[in-house]
Order: sequence, then C-alpha cells, then structure tokens
Amino acid sequence: MLGEAAHDVRSHLDLVGRKRERAVLDRLLGATDGENGVVLVVHGEPGVGKTALLDYAAVAGQGFRVARTSGVEGEMELPFAALQQLCSPVLDLRERLPRPQRDALNVAFGLNAGAAPSPFLVGLATLGLLSEAAKDTPLVVIVDDAQWLDAGSQRALAFVAHRLFAERIALLFGTRQPSGGLTRLPELHVEPLGRRDANALLVSVLPAPLDDSVLDRVVAETRGNPLALLELPRGLTPTQLAGGFGLPANVPLSASIEVSFTRRLSSLPRDDRRLLLVAAADPVGDPELVRRAARYLGVPDTTVGVLESQGLLVFAPRVVFRHPLVRSAVYRAAGLHERRDVHQALAAATDPDLDPDRRAWHRAQGTATPDEEIATELERSAARAQARGGLAAAAAFLERAATLTPEPSRRATRALTAAETKVQAGALEDASQLLASAEATGSLNEFELARANLSRAQIAFVATHGSDAPALLLEAAGRLSTLDPSLARQTYLDALSAALFAGRLAQPGARALEVAQAARTAPAPTLKGRGPDLLLDALTTLLSGSYTEAAPRLRRAVNAFGTDKFAAEQIRWMWLATIASVQLWDDAEWETLSERHIRIARTTGALGDLPLALTQRIYLHLLSGELEAAASLVAEIQRVTDTTGSDLAPYGAVGLAAFRGDQAEASYLIERTRVEVRSRGEGIGLSVLDWATATLNNGLGRYEEALEAAQRVAPRDLNPSMWIMAELIEAAVRAGTPEAAGAAQSRLASIAEATGTDWAAGIASRSAALIAEGPSAEALYAAAVNRLGRTRIAVDLARARLLYGEWLRRERRRMDARAELRAAYELFSDFGMEAFAERARIELLATGEHARSRTVDISEQLTPREAQIAHLAAKGSTNREIASQLFISPNTVEYHLRKVFRKLEVKSRTQLGSRIS
Repeated sequence: MLGEAAHDVRSHLDLVGRKRERAVLDRLLGATDGENGVVLVVHGEPGVGKTALLDYAAVAGQGFRVARTSGVEGEMELPFAALQQLCSPVLDLRERLPRPQRDALNVAFGLNAGAAPSPFLVGLATLGLLSEAAKDTPLVVIVDDAQWLDAGSQRALAFVAHRLFAERIALLFGTRQPSGGLTRLPELHVEPLGRRDANALLVSVLPAPLDDSVLDRVVAETRGNPLALLELPRGLTPTQLAGGFGLPANVPLSASIEVSFTRRLSSLPRDDRRLLLVAAADPVGDPELVRRAARYLGVPDTTVGVLESQGLLVFAPRVVFRHPLVRSAVYRAAGLHERRDVHQALAAATDPDLDPDRRAWHRAQGTATPDEEIATELERSAARAQARGGLAAAAAFLERAATLTPEPSRRATRALTAAETKVQAGALEDASQLLASAEATGSLNEFELARANLSRAQIAFVATHGSDAPALLLEAAGRLSTLDPSLARQTYLDALSAALFAGRLAQPGARALEVAQAARTAPAPTLKGRGPDLLLDALTTLLSGSYTEAAPRLRRAVNAFGTDKFAAEQIRWMWLATIASVQLWDDAEWETLSERHIRIARTTGALGDLPLALTQRIYLHLLSGELEAAASLVAEIQRVTDTTGSDLAPYGAVGLAAFRGDQAEASYLIERTRVEVRSRGEGIGLSVLDWATATLNNGLGRYEEALEAAQRVAPRDLNPSMWIMAELIEAAVRAGTPEAAGAAQSRLASIAEATGTDWAAGIASRSAALIAEGPSAEALYAAAVNRLGRTRIAVDLARARLLYGEWLRRERRRMDARAELRAAYELFSDFGMEAFAERARIELLATGEHARSRTVDISEQLTPREAQIAHLAAKGSTNREIASQLFISPNTVEYHLRKVFRKLEVKSRTQLGSRIS
C-alpha cells in the first residue's frame, strides 16, 4: 500500500513513554530527506508497541510517501506474497528497469510465464522499483511482522536493506527478533514500559479508579507490556481485578494476551465469531472475498459494521486486525471442524482462474480425509510456485499433496518429490522426515530409492560441507549408474566436488583419489561435448592417473566451459572448470573462466555462487599483483555474504593479508578460519590456509615455518597444490634442506613439459634454478624471467627477479644484482606486498644501493568500492550496467562516481579512463 503520508498525527505523537524511540525515528526520517538511505529493524516482544512506532513513522514524516506490507503467518508458504503487496501500487514503474530485472519481477509476481527468477534479481528489481518511486518524494517503506514474511519476500527485502545507500528511502522492519537477512542491520530494541508510564497507560483505559496496590500488581504481572496493559483488563470489573486477576504463571506473554482476546471473543454472537474466523483464515485481506465466504456460511453483511465498531478489525481498504495476536487468538480458539468449514467457504469464494493456488490451499485445509482431486490440484500449484522461484511454497504444496493422497505408492512418490524440493529450498530437517515417510511405505521402486539415497547425500553435503557427503554421494552415484546414467555422472561429479572440499578430512573410502577411481567406472555420456562430462573425465584422470594423460582432457573441458553451449548448466560446475584452468597453469583461460563465472552469477542473480566465483578471481588478482582489485572483491564478498548468509570461509581475505605481508592480520585470520573449517570438515580450507602460511613466511624470510606449512599440503588438494610446490622448493632451499624439494621439483618439471604454458615453464625454471649452481642456475633464472614475463602472473615474475638478484649478489655480481633487485623491489612496492618488498630492499641495500621511495598509486586514493566502480566506468559501462553487475542501484553508482571524480580531479569518463589505465 503506497500513498502520501497522513497529516493528522495526534494519536501517534501521544505514544506513552516512547520519547527515545520517537526521537530515533525522527532522526532517521530527517536523514532520509537528503540523499542517504537508511534502514532500521524495530524489534521486541509481542505487544510491546512495535506496530504503534511504525505507525508513528508513517505519519510523522511530513511530505513522505508511505509503502507498507506485512508478513502473515498463514501466507508464509506463498512466494513473494508480501513483496507483491508492497510493490503493487508502483508496478507501472517497472518499465524503467533493465529487462532482466523487469522479467524477474513479472515472473515472481505471476504476471508472466518464464524460468524461475533468481531471488537476487528480484531483490535488485525491488531496489530499482523503490528507487524510482522515491525519485520525486522521499519514501518510507514499512514491513511489519517480518518474522512471518514468506521466504522470497524476506530475501528480496533483506537484499534491499543491505543496499540502501544513496536512496531517499527509509526502510523500517518490525519483528520479534532479528534473524536471517535482518541481522547485522541497525536495530531499535523496544523495551516494555517503565512503571510510571505503564501506570499512566493502564489508568487511561480503566473503567473506574483502582488503588495503587492493584495498579502495581497489574503492571508487574503484565511486565509493562503496552498491549497487555490495554487488553488484559477489558471485560473485568475492578472487583475482579482486586480479587486476584493476574497472568497465569510461566505462560509466555503473547499467550497471555491471546487469552485476553479469546475471553473477549467468547462473549460475541456466533455470526461475529464466524466472520472473525473467516478473516483470520484469509491472509489476502480482500474485503469482498471475506464477505463472499461469510455469506457462504450464512453470516449477514451487517456483521461487518458490528465488528468494526468494536475495534477488532477494519474492512477498508483491506481487512486488517487490531493486532496480529487477535488473528492468532481467533484462529486458535476455533475448533478443528469450524476451521475446516471456514477454509471450505474461502475455497468456494476464491476465483479458480485468478487465484488457483490459494484456492487449492484452502481446499486442502478444509478436508479431513485423503482426496486425490485436491492432491492433484496441490501438485499443479507446486509446479506454478516452483516456476516463480518459490521452492519453499512448492515444497509445502507437495508435502500437503502427499498427505492427502489415498493410494500408498503415489503418496510415497509425492513425499519423495516433496523431500527433493525441500532439499532445494534448504529445509533439510523437513526433507529428512519426508524421506523417512516415503521409505516407510515400502512402495518406492528401485529408481525412487536411488533418488532418496541421493537426497540424503545432498542433505549431508549441505549440512556438513563435505565431511560425510562424499561417501554418500558415491553410493548414490553407484546405484544410479544403471537407472539414470546422466544423473549418475552428475552425482559422481558432485561426489568429486564434495571430496575435494573435504580434502584431508574426508572419510576413508571417500577421499579424492578413491572417489576419482570409482568415477572412472561411470557410464559413458549420452551426449558428446558437454562440459560437465568432459570435466568429470579430466578430473578423475588428473586425480587417479598421470598429469600427462590428464592435460589434454583438462584442455578440452576448459574449452567447453569457455563457450555459451550448455550455458544454463555451467554455473553449477564453473568453479571446478576454473580449477581445471589453473591446473593447466593457463593464466589466460583462468582469467576468461573466472570472469565468465562472475558474469553468469551476477547476470542470473546467483549470489549463492558469487562468493566462490569472486574468491577464485581474487587469487588471480593476487598473483597478478593487483592487490587493490583483490581488496575490492574481498569487500564485495562481505556484502554478498551479509545478504545471503553464506558460510564460505574468508579465503580471499586470508590470501590478501598473506600477500600484503601483514603478519598480525594474516595470522589472526588463518587461525580463526582454521578452527572454523576444521569444525565443519572442510579439509580444502586447511590446505589453502597452509599455502597462505607458507607464502606469508617466505615473504617474511621465515623459511622453516614456510617449509613446515608447505609440507602439510597434499598433491591431491587441487586448489593450492600447484602453487605450494614453488613455495615448498623455495622454503626448503633457503632453510638449508634442499633434499626436501626433490619430489616437488620433479613434479613441477613433468607438469611444465606436459602443459607447455609460459607460467608452468617459468615456475619450473625458477624452482630448478634454486637447486642448480653456476651457469646452469643463471640460464634457468633468465629463462624463468623470460617465460613469466609473457604472462599476467606478475608476482611470480617479481619473485623470479628477486631470487635471481639474490643469487647474483651471492655470486658477487653487484651491478647485475642491483638491476634485478631494484626491479623486484619496485614491483613488490607497487603491488603493496610489503614483506617481499622489504626482503628485496634489504638485499638491495647489501649491494650498496638504497631503494627509492615508493610513488603513491592512484588507487590508494579510492576506497575498494570506489575503485571497482571507477574501473568499470572507465571501461565504458553505464551506471545501470555497473549497478546490475554489482547488485546496487544506479543512484549508488552515481554517488560513488561523484566522489571518484572529485578525488581524482577529473570531469569526464574519458579523463577517468586516462587516469586509472
């Protein structure tokens, strides 16, 4: 609901005992009147006055427009229900949105058919829509009872909340306790009233004066809760109050307030109670729908006026209860038979063409016995909900459909499908119960049992992040091999992915090598040239065969993922394809695939995949010496995880701190993350942390510590194993134990020969030079500098020049050493790699030359977010294109660009491009 703010504010300005809270809201509305968007989560116990404060904000902001929605407990399973209520008045503005956002919103709201929209594209579209609505007049957006928002609306509104920056929007949530996407947002905790204010409020509604002792008792027993103070004394005489009226012991306050409401309801005539029950059972709030259902039950229209006069609800423009607890009290006080009658009436009153899903839901709630017709209708509703991206809703429809299915085998099949959908929706406990229910019938066929097995494995993978999942996925893949070869191959790839995540913490029988050996028995692919099939063959060969045999297969898989063929399925496997490019030591393909992964994740709104995609890109930036670009992506990951609740460990931040040589920060992050990943069985994280530790200590010249960390990384820990070899060789030689480098050096040499890339050849030559002597060493160093100079991996080039310079100095060739050490120092300084720069400076000083002062890079004048936007703008991206890529609004892009132009003293994008190129 959206309109101009009301002008009569007396009832809200006179809120008893809320001076502090009103002042907070006044300041917030004042800030919104400029260019700054603000968000506030107003939370507290039921009845404490959250809704009254939100009402105050709605009328206190003079000149603001107001948009409102609220969560409804009975509507939590319907996708985007609350969001559609919020956006409906301004939906005509969606034509101003970029097409992907507009399409996502249309599908989410059921206006158009199409593929299920990304919830994050829906969030971005909502942000854009509200931003357009606030262009001419500041906007107050109020979301009450947020604890009852449906999942789609909750995600979209939390997305908006984390991105209100340069908008004229105040977003206010009312909720009992911040959770999910509403955590880590500014909060206002509403406390119960103090004794004096509570007494004043109570006296204002009493029918007759009471002595102080009685007043104190009621205030104490209601614990200063405003709604309890207003409602509990209703219908009670002063004698009843003085005679011992109080709250039942050990009963939650919300239940006590409901008891008060229920007591009032019991004295109402039957028709009044039935109409209230119809309104309580209908989450839509459509007055005409409620009237039609009431007529179906024989309730006269005049009853509406009676209930409105008693202040229990209002009927226009929507049916709204005096308080959500009235709704729950009405519904819970009714008997089961009464509720079913009301749901049947609502189903009869609901248009099957305009709202088939709510009609199906009411029909389901209105029946006590299995009914195949209703179950089939629910199944169709589930399909529609899933098409709109409402996985939680689809799962709820399917679960109820299974319950209402008369025939056992069909009931088991529907329960299995419901369980699979629950897994997709993240409701793992519900999924496990449905699986048990389906299996208990004993009527699942062999393929359905294999699917159930796969769902259990997927639950384990999501719940434990790999510690138990590889074995379960491997078993599921084996069972599927003869039943569904294509699904079996996908499951083998899932098992391999889980085994790589589990790393050294995987259970015996399900380690990466063992999974790879089992996967080599997978059925042949039904189609040729598909990226996932090529990737499965390449990775199983790499892990269980030889690198020489695997290299051409890795190349074919990487090439397949570099095209748009089968693009829809690529997002699921893109992180593995990127690992394959790194295993090839192909920096060009790594750049292509990592950029593609991020682009697909952003375009489709797959924010769940984005942190992993950004992390892989961060490591490319780190090895390229682009630490500022890496820092901007680390900041973006934090914003994404704040929105999604992703629990990906901070690998990007760890790598950045290690490359910077920040010992305190890196050590803190490494140790904190080590505890985190070990607790959830994510062994790959331990290897990444050991690599970061080795890199950090090699920069600091602490070679024994570097060697100890490097030796903990196993060759089959694919993510860091290729880089750890060079760290191990350098640490071993510098620590005086070159014999510890032999195996790693042999492996590097064979890889370089098989892949033939400049990066691999350069690293192999650099590492071999550390062990060689005399002219052979110099030739190897020169070859390393030459080959690495052809790549974008500038850090390895700088390290090659540092090692070469160190060798030249020890050979007493000071002039030659100075050239290499000076070049290394300048590179490391420009990168911001302080530890390696200091190591080069000390070596340069030993040759008799002082290092020149480092020049200040332009990027240091900008924040990571400003630098990210500046680079995109310099490449020619429009504000809307940048906003779509970074999941922010065009207003926020414009705000940052103004600051960039001012800091860099430029006046156009052309000038900006020349300054940061």
